[in-house]
Amino acid sequence: MAKTIWKGAISFGLVTIPIRMYTATEEKSFKFNQLHEKDGGRIKYKRTCSVCGEEVTWDEITKGYEYEKDHYVVLSEDEIERGVHSSRTIDILKFVPADEIDAIYWKNPYYLVPEQTGAKAYALFRKALADDNYVAIAKVAFRDKEHLATLRLRGDTFVLETMYWPDEIRPAEFDEVKIDDEVRPQELKMARSLIENMTDHFDPDEFHDDYREKLEEVVQAKIEGKEIAVVEETGTATVVDLMEALKASVEQTSGKPEKPAAKKKSAAKAPAKKKKAATG
Repeated sequence: MAKTIWKGAISFGLVTIPIRMYTATEEKSFKFNQLHEKDGGRIKYKRTCSVCGEEVTWDEITKGYEYEKDHYVVLSEDEIERGVHSSRTIDILKFVPADEIDAIYWKNPYYLVPEQTGAKAYALFRKALADDNYVAIAKVAFRDKEHLATLRLRGDTFVLETMYWPDEIRPAEFDEVKIDDEVRPQELKMARSLIENMTDHFDPDEFHDDYREKLEEVVQAKIEGKEIAVVEETGTATVVDLMEALKASVEQTSGKPEKPAAKKKSAAKAPAKKKKAATG
């Protein structure tokens, strides 16, 4: 059973909808423990004080902000609560078209489920928002931080997705990258043909974690005492001729060979498209 991580309310004008919040995702990866190579003992990490060297329990730990090197201001939980107004509400500020939000802002998703007393208002809000491609922009404070967030529907359930603040997004400035934007019309046409051949609807069940599955196979083989087969590294191919690479890619994704390069006009023409799902 899912565990409630936060309780509060959606504040929509003068309407209040009591809700419970649940984590919407679970990141899966293959986890290793660190062991002592000599005897196989598991490595443990202890919380020790840098001044007296003693091991410290959680109830002996407080929060301090380092305002200059080795100088801290210490705040108790009570002082934090008194100094920062933190209402347990998701305050809706405005509604905006969903496609106006750059995906780089999105952080973590959470399901919002109504308490019984807010079920009717939740259903009304859901109905009002269901037919339009709008999301709510909101503010909410939990886990020692105020979050900018979006509120949208996923099926019949509202999803709160926390966002990065604008000053948390790093600018895309890379001095070492020089991009030549001069492309030939034939190359552009061929690239568009490739994109068209690889265009399909998004089906999340189509994709799976190959790396994790292969790693599980390696571990299972090791448990069973089997020898681990060596997998050759594919590496990254160097593109020598962009046009040839595009033509080969279009041929691969269309299932129909390209026309001879000698006929320049017809060579650049996109082949008849045969629908094929992208394999990721």
